[in-house]
Amino acid sequence: MNIVSKELFQQMVRIRREIHMHPELGYQEENTAGIITEELKRLGIKSTTGIGKTGVVAQINDEGPVVALRADMDALAIQEETGLEFASRTDGVMHACGHDGHVAMLLGAASLLKENLKFGSVLLVFQPAEEGGGGAQKIIESGLLDEAKAIFACHLDRHYKAGKLVVQPGPISAFTDRFDISIRGKGGHAAQPHDAIDAIVVASLIVMSLQTIVSREVNPMYPSIVSVGRIEGGSVPNAIAETAKLTGTIRTTETHIRKQIVSGIKRIANAAGILHNAEVSVEIIEGYPCVINTVEESEIARTAVKNIIGEKALVDGQSASMGGEDFSYYLEKIPGCLVRLGAQKEGLEGIPAHSSTFDFDENALGIGAAFLAETARLTIDRLSQ
Repeated sequence: MNIVSKELFQQMVRIRREIHMHPELGYQEENTAGIITEELKRLGIKSTTGIGKTGVVAQINDEGPVVALRADMDALAIQEETGLEFASRTDGVMHACGHDGHVAMLLGAASLLKENLKFGSVLLVFQPAEEGGGGAQKIIESGLLDEAKAIFACHLDRHYKAGKLVVQPGPISAFTDRFDISIRGKGGHAAQPHDAIDAIVVASLIVMSLQTIVSREVNPMYPSIVSVGRIEGGSVPNAIAETAKLTGTIRTTETHIRKQIVSGIKRIANAAGILHNAEVSVEIIEGYPCVINTVEESEIARTAVKNIIGEKALVDGQSASMGGEDFSYYLEKIPGCLVRLGAQKEGLEGIPAHSSTFDFDENALGIGAAFLAETARLTIDRLSQ
């Protein structure tokens, strides 16, 4: 799919593979930032480095309406098992979510805009620490986006083939809250359970009861998830555990459902403690907000897709992803749109993101670069009217 020139496509592939070979965790993306700044320098684009420690923000032109484009930079603590010739050379760290591709696409868009943008200003935001570190907040706190009137980003998505994009207004990702439940009973010998209060029994009751919040309390029209991901308790087989701990995640797309589920978790945990005469405490750790695309910016993004590929490229995502994205922090301050960009690789259709064998179709790079550049151009045109 010849969306960009062969030379630009090859440059994006080279950058993507270089970053892939040298992945870095959140707030450690020193080498990645160096690759970015070198390419921006080659393009004649000035940049500001060290934003939130490792972030980079560059600007094309300094007059007219300001539009921001964002790419995340960080990798994951996963041992790569792809067998690719450009596989990670860093033990225990890999790009398993496509952020290497996001950086390459934004640099490709920078090349297109540097050559073609005649009016307006575009901020190129290379953000650290999306994977749990909330790097978007560091970029916002820098003040460099204060003049931005809109912001856009792409996220590679293995559910769709290259050449397909999901652009929709409203919620497209979930709140990503965490819960920790601590249980204290009374330890004792396993042969005399009547003299003890078994924290593992209490924990087991809570785990099973939590499943009824989504299945029996939440309106099924609202996507929601309550999952216990970790259980700790006990140390030896012949002793009753005095303490236990449950850790899990809550995923919702509506504020009132979020509150309902948090209330339900606390009620169920406390009731189990009363039932078994154990001490139970619940801590809720708020995660990323829900990404809510604004209507006007979503329409601009759809127009951009039609302009570069055609309307047939637009597909209906139907419902929000239950994953999280700190792009949500930008959208609390600036209108914008996060787009899902098809990048399914043949033979890897069933391999999800955050997998040790994750990879994507590099043909998506040209599409993403062209989309970001066209979206910026259209937004500037609209803001200028």
